[in-house]
Amino acid sequence: MRFLNYIVGCISKRATTKKHVLVKREIVIRDNNCTTIDLSSLHLFEDHISRITPSKPSTLFFSNNYQHLQMGNVSGRKSSKSMDNPEIKSARIKLNDGRYLAYRESGVSKEVANFKIIIVHGFGSNKDMSFLAPQEVIKELKIYMVLYDRAGYGESDPNPKRTPKSEALDIEQLADQLQLGSKFYVIGVSMGSYPTWSCLHYIPHRLQGVALMAAVVNYRWPSLPKRLTKDDFRKGLVKLALWILKRAPGLLYWWMTQKMFPSTNIMEKNPVFFNERDVEVLKRTPGFELLSENKFEQRSVFDNLRQDFMVGFGKWEFNPLKLNNPFLKNDGSVHLFVGFEDKVVPVELQRYVMGELPWIKYHEIPHGGHLIVYDEDVCESVLRSLLLDEELAPKPLPKQKQLNETDL
Repeated sequence: MRFLNYIVGCISKRATTKKHVLVKREIVIRDNNCTTIDLSSLHLFEDHISRITPSKPSTLFFSNNYQHLQMGNVSGRKSSKSMDNPEIKSARIKLNDGRYLAYRESGVSKEVANFKIIIVHGFGSNKDMSFLAPQEVIKELKIYMVLYDRAGYGESDPNPKRTPKSEALDIEQLADQLQLGSKFYVIGVSMGSYPTWSCLHYIPHRLQGVALMAAVVNYRWPSLPKRLTKDDFRKGLVKLALWILKRAPGLLYWWMTQKMFPSTNIMEKNPVFFNERDVEVLKRTPGFELLSENKFEQRSVFDNLRQDFMVGFGKWEFNPLKLNNPFLKNDGSVHLFVGFEDKVVPVELQRYVMGELPWIKYHEIPHGGHLIVYDEDVCESVLRSLLLDEELAPKPLPKQKQLNETDL
């Protein structure tokens, strides 16, 4: 969704007419009132392009290069990040198809661990993401964790044939080569939820337990009722993004990297997508640097993000809302943790998912936004719920913050 934020920001913030400003405000206002929004942003994009006049130096460049940009490599970089590349510092495994997958180990050693967990990062992140579980809890429970770069991220090779199934099989091969045993735990964060859903479908026999944190909901799931999404402006934004990424990826890449217009910043802390706690996380966490404009100048980064987004929000080979409980003998469990104030994935959608899958244990975090993985208390709750079936009571907000919210 931060990619969506960037796309919409690029289109709207570079505009100068009153019409563009009004449309931008309309998006924010309608979000606050939970009313509908159509694909007017698409027409906004077309209208803004048509306003580039011959008097502007960008016109000649744009007209001469548009066709070339359309023909560019948009399927993800196919070249392998060679094992003898001196820039690669991380440990890696070689997958069956010849790709390399980078990983980072954390917690106690595998040899003494009681629990072994694979953590799946989200969109625009990597294996160096923060999972802020208290170290004393990790040591107390003897938890071993491995975080890895999904295909094309960080120091892992891209997978031009990425699918939800390939993501699950990457996880299985990682577990096998690291000798994690016949069963292991998986925690998927945000966009990392679609590889996690895939594990539940394709390799349920390998799972000891699963937790999804701020899981992204794909609007193309066939059994998701239209009444739930017809007034959700995010559905329109996803549709817009998919249209642009499929039809005009080269144009979008040029628009994000050109220097002729005032730039916009992915870290503008847009209140459309981030609540108060999320904004505080963005201020103090350096882990979002991948989506800076300088990073977008690397075409391989853009191509990988484009591919990941299109797979995550594209048509899947299975319907998660029809999954069966893999733990009928109560020898494991599946958990979903969501922030009540999550503005990326509305809580109403998450509640519907839980209604369709009552065997999943649902945890709603008061005052939590989309970035709950950066909350130490939430991470501890995830571990204790997943590993010990314990439920921690949510801690109240600091007194001063409660007063401020009351004043509002």
